[in-house]
Amino acid sequence: MNRIEFRISELNSAQILALGYFIVIITGTILLMLPIATPGSQSLNFVDALFTATSATCVTGLIVVNTAAAFSVFGQLVILVLIQIGGLGIMTMSTMAGLLIGRRISYKERLIIQDDLQEFSISNVVHLVKYVISFTAIIQGIGALLIFLRLIFKYDFLKSFYFSVFHAVSAFNNAGFDIFGNSLENFTDDILINFVIMGLIILGGLGFVVLVEMYNTKSLKKLRNISLQTKIVLVLSFVLLVSGFFMILLLEFDNPATMGELSAGNKMLSSLFLSVTPRTAGFNTVPTGDLKIATLFFVIILMYIGASPGSTGGGIKTTTFGVMVMSTWNLVKGKNRVEIYKREVDLEIIEKAFAIALLSIFLVLIVTMILVVNEDMPFIEVMFETVSAFGTVGLSTGVTPNLSNLGRLLITVTMFAGRVGPLTLALAFAKRRQKGIYHYPREDIMVG
Repeated sequence: MNRIEFRISELNSAQILALGYFIVIITGTILLMLPIATPGSQSLNFVDALFTATSATCVTGLIVVNTAAAFSVFGQLVILVLIQIGGLGIMTMSTMAGLLIGRRISYKERLIIQDDLQEFSISNVVHLVKYVISFTAIIQGIGALLIFLRLIFKYDFLKSFYFSVFHAVSAFNNAGFDIFGNSLENFTDDILINFVIMGLIILGGLGFVVLVEMYNTKSLKKLRNISLQTKIVLVLSFVLLVSGFFMILLLEFDNPATMGELSAGNKMLSSLFLSVTPRTAGFNTVPTGDLKIATLFFVIILMYIGASPGSTGGGIKTTTFGVMVMSTWNLVKGKNRVEIYKREVDLEIIEKAFAIALLSIFLVLIVTMILVVNEDMPFIEVMFETVSAFGTVGLSTGVTPNLSNLGRLLITVTMFAGRVGPLTLALAFAKRRQKGIYHYPREDIMVG
């Protein structure tokens, strides 16, 4: 026992995070394989249970079986709990439990929380966790109430309440799981449902650090003094949403299989929703599999960028993308440093941004290549599925249930890597960092 405890104490924060998510996934897999988790007499097989548990814990939303039909209320509640744990983060949930029983949060635990929530200051992490729990409860509660006010006219009280809570939690945590059976395709023209779900997705995808800072900014004068991270997140989120809206509207305006038969207002509503949901939510109000190839490729780009750091979403993150763009722009302008909003960005952050993007591209390309060879599916659909898994989005053209066991396992690994983070996962398997005590001679090489 002492030997096991010693080994756990030797793990770094990246390894503990990866191990934590892995334990939650395995626990969820076992629970979903229980006979009580399915309505019929036949239990879910291991691969499908593992896929579903990973998809829920990694707040992805990809499914190999229909959540509404294949799971009992118990199974759906297991998925809901996994979504909440995965969305808020392993350390947030464990810290909340510790605070409830009055346990002191150790320094090492604070370091792990710092990595999980991507907070700068270690002194603020416990305070941030309290904010995260409060914001989550309030935002999900308001979202559930608004959805309930709409569903009460469609279902009985208990079903309306259950459906409202499930979809509010799924939307805020950017999971995309639904128990309607066909995502939100029955609500294509429902303004209330669309805007409530979009609001939950956006708030969940901004990141808790940003939400806390905006909450503490009481006046427009203080808005000028918000942190560089918050500025980048807000500006890029707005730019991506607006550009996504116009691009999708332009591409799908005359597509009879998606928006072609809708009214002008509903075309705009559907385009806006489809611009929001690739921020790693996975809900859809129009059939994803019927989108034009150009639209699918554009959505792939949005899914790859994803949400913001410390949020319930995935992708390489808006700040990573923003640092890369501004780094390139400053280089083109001939500057020898990266400046954003009259602030200079440290070289280590720039290197980390490019490392995350490159590792992510490698992961997506390798998995896509293997799936193209192993699965009899069109390339664009395979790549869409892979990026959706990496970005923990959950949008699919409908190929997920047709994947072989190998394909399902590859997508499972991709979802896990996307939630934990490719760089964090790489650090978890890497040797301990060692500071160099020597330097080799420098030599120039030509690039480009």
